[in-house]
Amino acid sequence: MTGKNSGHSESQGRARYWRAAAWIMGATLLSGCGGGSSVLDSVSDTSSSIGSRFGQLFGSKSQAAGEPSAPAQTTSGLACPPLIIRSGASTLSVGVPGKPATGGDMRYQANITRTARDCEQQGDQVTGRVGIEGRIIVGPAGAPPTVEIPLRVAVVKETAQGTKAIFTKLYRTSAEMPADGGNGSYSLVIEDISYPVPSSADNESYIYYIGFDPNGLKPEAAPRPAHHNRPKS
Repeated sequence: MTGKNSGHSESQGRARYWRAAAWIMGATLLSGCGGGSSVLDSVSDTSSSIGSRFGQLFGSKSQAAGEPSAPAQTTSGLACPPLIIRSGASTLSVGVPGKPATGGDMRYQANITRTARDCEQQGDQVTGRVGIEGRIIVGPAGAPPTVEIPLRVAVVKETAQGTKAIFTKLYRTSAEMPADGGNGSYSLVIEDISYPVPSSADNESYIYYIGFDPNGLKPEAAPRPAHHNRPKS
């Protein structure tokens, strides 16, 4: 299989997963049995102050992408679910408008380099926080001055009977790229995760998933073809 086909299949897989998660969450909300929200949240400030906030909130409790989450629990003793980067959603590749993000048409690729999470019980709700840091690699086509980065956070319950979305939400952040055309970075802290307190037994099946959601990118208009005046006959 060619690299182009592999990238296409991976993109389709990511889209299928997030559509399924959103569908599950929508059904849960309609039935009145779940918590959370699938509403888009936009975060535009990815300056050094946000990066500093990542360190202030999580400090040594963060880990490199792919490493197991550090053990954490609420003051009531409830374990904080592990945080996992969703398979197939660990990178975001963006091409020039109207073309696949491959070869010379690649504008930029974003990845996740460091993550963190903690949670707290407040009454009958668990409130969670997730921190994400990453790199933005400029492609052959050149990245725009401001890069859009859509990330989805989901809290799911995984059992032998299937997967149930407890909370899912799309977040869109942006990052200013260096004026010299070099690679960039981004940092995002999410603090509005909320869901009903599960039993200790159910909590063992809970997972915090994060990943890029390409469906959350704002559509960018393809460049219009140049129109040349026909010579007069």
